[in-house]
Amino acid sequence: MKTALILNGPNLNLLGTREPAVYGTHTLADVQALCETACASHGFALDFRQSNHEGELVEWLHEAGRMHAAGQLAGVILNAGAYTHTSVALHDAIKGTGVPLIELHISNVHAREPFRHHSFISPAAKAVMAGFGVQGYALAVAGLAGL
Repeated sequence: MKTALILNGPNLNLLGTREPAVYGTHTLADVQALCETACASHGFALDFRQSNHEGELVEWLHEAGRMHAAGQLAGVILNAGAYTHTSVALHDAIKGTGVPLIELHISNVHAREPFRHHSFISPAAKAVMAGFGVQGYALAVAGLAGL
């Protein structure tokens, strides 16, 4: 059974309390439970992680590259949070590992502040999903299964 690695970046540990009008009232634990169900329905094991530290996310992407090369990983779903708009390091890690990756955003970043309209992740991602709320995670798992 291949694994779906779902990585969550800075401030996503605050889901449910941080700007609920933008991000909803579901917690990160709720998102993980939704992902467990979605992964099970597509025959994936789930590895679900969150970090507020860019370097840790880079390390996890390197690990994902090794797992993918070994045939153990279906791919990565990454909600990089604010690092989407600032991190060349995440872009380089994705490109450097060659791991199939879906960029995910809970909100529609293009309907928000102009600084959120640019992504350093998108050019390295296989696909981009935004604006479906936390249900976007289940949709991204389905998309990963289809790759």
